[in-house]
Amino acid sequence: MFAVYAARIDRDQPLSGLELGERPAPEARPGWSTIDVRAASLNHHDLWSLRGVGLAEDKLPMILGCDAAGVDADGNEVVLHSVIGQTGHGVGPREPRSILTEHYQGTFAEQVAVPTWNVLPKPKELSFAEAACLPTAWLTAYRMLFTNSGVRPGDSVLVQGAGGGVATAAIVLAKAAGLRVFATSRDEAKRKRALELGALEAVEPGARLPQRVDAVIETVGAATWSHSVKSLKPGGTLVISGATSGDRPSHAELTRIFFLELKVVGSTMGTKDELEDLLAFCATTGVRPVIDEVLPLDRAREGFERLDSGGQFGKIVLTNG
Repeated sequence: MFAVYAARIDRDQPLSGLELGERPAPEARPGWSTIDVRAASLNHHDLWSLRGVGLAEDKLPMILGCDAAGVDADGNEVVLHSVIGQTGHGVGPREPRSILTEHYQGTFAEQVAVPTWNVLPKPKELSFAEAACLPTAWLTAYRMLFTNSGVRPGDSVLVQGAGGGVATAAIVLAKAAGLRVFATSRDEAKRKRALELGALEAVEPGARLPQRVDAVIETVGAATWSHSVKSLKPGGTLVISGATSGDRPSHAELTRIFFLELKVVGSTMGTKDELEDLLAFCATTGVRPVIDEVLPLDRAREGFERLDSGGQFGKIVLTNG
């Protein structure tokens, strides 16, 4: 089958290890389902995999892609939960959890196999492309906001790095949930888009906000860490799920964290139950993922290059057929 895969690890030039071509189709195994992929979306996780983060060389070649929506063997339209081994289903109770492409072949292919437990019905209200955006970036944002930040309708939240998949999702979800949203971006066009999506204000990173906020959604890391901490109200919560600019800020702001009794919460992906809730939330409210570009699978390299350049706003989707 045709697939997009990591053939080599290159920490400095990750796209040099990206290959498009034929790979073996999934083999049937007990407790697993093979899905015909209709759409899959890119995540920074795919770029990190090409750099060897979370992907060992002895696992190569590895088909990339965490997210997918498609059709199962019975013709049902489905969405995949990307976390494998969270409950032991399909892998055994002692296997630690992993994300697709770390140990098991991913979704940038004509077919993918996952534990049957990881397969959820796709709401009819969502297209395949829209549904394929949800299981990683949007689920991460959902968990950050509604499970880990402690906010409720009427509270305020700062979203760092508007334009990225998680950050864009957080703006849309927070607005839909009745939160007051502030956002940052280095790019003027992305700040304008953030306002169109519902942010009250969108400023350059580091700029003073009109008020301190109840929570910060942080995915940028070192470059925005100090600003995130300084933007919180006393007792506020900083939720972090990534560090695209690096994980070693020059100022940790420890004094401010303990003196103002701030909370720092790590957040990774989300549960199957949370994905079910997110799917229902989108179907019920009319909220839809922000899609930057839809490309056929054989043009995946263009999508990777756009993601690597940081030029996208929202999700890049790859489709079959």
